[in-house]
Amino acid sequence: MGKSFNVTGLCVPSKHYMVNLESRIKQIREMIDAGDYFVINRARQYGKTTTLAALARELAGDYFVISLDFQALGSASFQDENTFSLAFLQIFLREMKRIRMTEISGIDEKTAGIKETLSKRKKSFDLLSLFEYLLGVCEDSPKPVVLMIDEIDSASNNQVFLDFLAQLRSYYLERDIKGAPAFQSVILAGVYDIRNLKRKIRSDEEHKVNSPWNIAADFDIAMELGEDGIENMLKEYDGERHIHMNAGEIAGLLYRYTSGYPYLVSKLCKLMDEKVCREGGSWSKDSFLEALRMLLSENNTLFDSLIGKLADYPELNHMLEELLFRGKEITYTPTNQPISLALMFGIVKNESGKVIPANRIFDTLLYNHFLSAEEGYSADIYKASLQDKNQFVAGGHLNMRRVLEKFVVHFHELYGNRRESFVEEEGRRYFLLYLRPIINGVGNYYIEAHTRSMGRTDIIIDYRGEQFVVEVKIWRGNEYNSRGENQLAGYLKDYCLNTGYMLSFNFNQKKQPGVRKLIAAGKTIIEAVV
Repeated sequence: MGKSFNVTGLCVPSKHYMVNLESRIKQIREMIDAGDYFVINRARQYGKTTTLAALARELAGDYFVISLDFQALGSASFQDENTFSLAFLQIFLREMKRIRMTEISGIDEKTAGIKETLSKRKKSFDLLSLFEYLLGVCEDSPKPVVLMIDEIDSASNNQVFLDFLAQLRSYYLERDIKGAPAFQSVILAGVYDIRNLKRKIRSDEEHKVNSPWNIAADFDIAMELGEDGIENMLKEYDGERHIHMNAGEIAGLLYRYTSGYPYLVSKLCKLMDEKVCREGGSWSKDSFLEALRMLLSENNTLFDSLIGKLADYPELNHMLEELLFRGKEITYTPTNQPISLALMFGIVKNESGKVIPANRIFDTLLYNHFLSAEEGYSADIYKASLQDKNQFVAGGHLNMRRVLEKFVVHFHELYGNRRESFVEEEGRRYFLLYLRPIINGVGNYYIEAHTRSMGRTDIIIDYRGEQFVVEVKIWRGNEYNSRGENQLAGYLKDYCLNTGYMLSFNFNQKKQPGVRKLIAAGKTIIEAVV
């Protein structure tokens, strides 16, 4: 059986199509060779486990790599120091046997002691006793020992784990000061970094900032997939399947929509391979957009987890609504808790000091989530769209001008007497509420991050292979409006489109609501004025 695209668990090079990780592994190895202790904390399904597995293979010749997964312990293993110490020793021994470390002279004596301890389940066995065994193994080993622990989130809300980290820290310091035995390197992997584990466990201010893991080196190595790496993966796939795709074009689309988020890249490829083009069709922009529509229409563990965080952290939910619908410019501040949470969960990213959605897919997912809330479905503009929706598509083509014409009529009837502040804050929300039922199930939309502001938002709509650019803006006078028209014309050139659309919310008492056609920089612009 040939390779496949994998979106569950560990990716294996011999079984799965995957981006080459050699450059990333080389950088991490340099940290290990230097004796660093560090944390790989990234969002869910970001390739942490796959990276650790590749790293273990790379290190095997020069190190003994003890690779543990805290999910194997279970919550009961953290109930007290004695239970944790015995459970940790058990999985540590299992890993020693797997890599045949127990067969080494000197280590085999330690193994006998470990087995005796586990068989007797001594109540007096604590963290100090555990580390006597662990450091004894490090001292007698003919090669340096590297400890990797995946899924450290399983240890959250457990003081015993923090005490374990404190012990690791103590022996790390003794290694450098006194030359005492210790692990060559310790790598912890999970979503939460150690400081956030601390915040989850205790609520007082002192323990929010004091971490037992302040010895950790900064881990600044990129974990997202690069466009070149994605292209090479697609070329390998194409070479085996003979699809004859334009790998560069598809890689560009994958990167632009996912920003290299590993799960999203693999999931879209899997959908194109197994569903969209399963009968042997060629991979193209149309097949990519169909896979994108399918992805945004499904439930999956990543999306469920992301949306679940909004319920868990109301302050995060509020910040994202401000960012998406009110165009609030949020300056990146690492000490701001909602921002740090959103970054840690992979929902947003820091771009030039500003907080923006991490990728186009998460952006659309969040808009859909907020718009589908109960108050959204009760909105009058949404109800009007449901009544109108059958008149906008003819011969499979979306009539965007007609969409704008009807929106202007309904918005003026429903909200024409509202205050300017209401329209400024809610205008784009109501346009998206009106748009969603029209394209739902067939098309998608996303917001261009670099035009997201109180004054201007560019909405890109994909419908059956056709793209529409709609600029939603607040009217600030004729000069500002003309500048916006020229900006839109330039944007249309980038998208190789001849016609664009502009929705202007105008507060001038002498305005004339309606839709008109104009020419700017050789491009046709259909402007709707509300």
